[in-house]
Amino acid sequence: MEGTIVLYTFPEIGHVISTVELGKLILHRHGHQFAITVLLTIGFGDSPSITSYIDTISRSHPSISFRRLPPVSVDPANPPRSHEAVAFDFIRKNSDGLLQSLLDISTASTVKVLIIDFFGTSAVPIAKALNIPTYYFLTSGASALAAFLYLPRLFERSTKSFKDQAGVVLDFPGLPSLKATQMPEPTLDRDDPAYGELCYFCDHLTKGDGILVNTFEALEPKAVELIASGVCVPDAPTPPVYCIGPLIGDESSRASDSIVSGQQDCLSWLEKQPMKSVVFLCFGSRGRLSAEQIKELAVGLEKGGHRFLWVVKNPSSHDGGIGDVDLEALMPEGFLERTKERGMVVRSWAPQVAVLRKEALGGFVTHCGWNSVLEAVAAGVALVAWPLYAEQHMNRNFLVQHMEMAIGVEQRDGDGFVSGDEVARAVRELMESERGRELREKSWAMREKAAEALGDSGSSTTTLAELARAWSRLPKPMNSIQCKLWVSALV
Repeated sequence: MEGTIVLYTFPEIGHVISTVELGKLILHRHGHQFAITVLLTIGFGDSPSITSYIDTISRSHPSISFRRLPPVSVDPANPPRSHEAVAFDFIRKNSDGLLQSLLDISTASTVKVLIIDFFGTSAVPIAKALNIPTYYFLTSGASALAAFLYLPRLFERSTKSFKDQAGVVLDFPGLPSLKATQMPEPTLDRDDPAYGELCYFCDHLTKGDGILVNTFEALEPKAVELIASGVCVPDAPTPPVYCIGPLIGDESSRASDSIVSGQQDCLSWLEKQPMKSVVFLCFGSRGRLSAEQIKELAVGLEKGGHRFLWVVKNPSSHDGGIGDVDLEALMPEGFLERTKERGMVVRSWAPQVAVLRKEALGGFVTHCGWNSVLEAVAAGVALVAWPLYAEQHMNRNFLVQHMEMAIGVEQRDGDGFVSGDEVARAVRELMESERGRELREKSWAMREKAAEALGDSGSSTTTLAELARAWSRLPKPMNSIQCKLWVSALV
């Protein structure tokens, strides 16, 4: 074994899962060369789901080492800040713990490479000082990467907050345009500290030795070519970009036994439905709709007339736990009874990967989170795109206009509300129209390309092998004595 690859993730379950899947892939293909250590923070974003997931992975993949950094606290009220600003501050405050962890790991093994999350930019100067090559890992796709690389140019030209620019459309070279008010939350308010932080993150994407992306070339060829052309960063070299996906997590480790045992019924129900007849609706681990929107969505499903499997969480105003969803109170009166012959409503969670791979699935209404997109792509399921937060509005436009694998819903300006009539229209278009048939055919063909990318001679496998060869040839970073001298100089 030639050394250790250290992965530094962001404390959110989707990021953690993608990072662990990257580690598993490296071990599967190149475990004879490298050990894997994943660094985890403590103090912000901690959740039972992350703890349970890590515990399960530790048992099923003991070759992956997890190291927790010392606890760090941040006060969201001092000064008052957005959730994103607090998260970014928290990551920065983990710099000391990150440094010490790299020093500790280096006493037993050579740290060949540090792979950091998009939000882990504060690690770059530490790794460079220790002479450790640093690569970014983007848990979004290549299209989102192209947009993030270009964002500093939009920031430079903007004179007021994007949230105050209703009706303004932002142009990205070679990419679909986007309404200013649909930009990722940290960019909306120039007075929010998160705005400056995201500017910093985007600008420093070019400072790494390379960028790994959870996608594959056949899925996003336009974006891959766009980045390589240099138009996203016209004033600086763009680091090499490596498409190494699709990385899809093992969902059996994501939910507690009590939830899983109660939700497996949906798989049995799907097996009794006709082929390609069911629309699946699920909005991700963080996706919670308002009570009004839940009722309106139910109205749309009833009007649409198609079979459906719908995962319902408590509304966004509700503080209750995962298992106490009151469906009778949330749904329109009589909805569950009227639709019981063609629909199933599941509380809180369903085994999404398994659901998408069932023959009964004909479409997927999704929030456009990238993990969910890749799961649908790998299963060959066409999409109805209903973005909620983060970069999901970007993903919607990419899916609809560039990849041509989704039908987008029209959302009300301001709050993103979707009418029942619009829900019915989008579902019918996907399931009944000629365009929907074409999207389903393209999605099924992309399923084959996704499998090919991870095959023994596939594009993603070849790219990872190229990286592994480069990493194995890298000179050794500082030894432990040099590291200690360097730290002493800082103190």
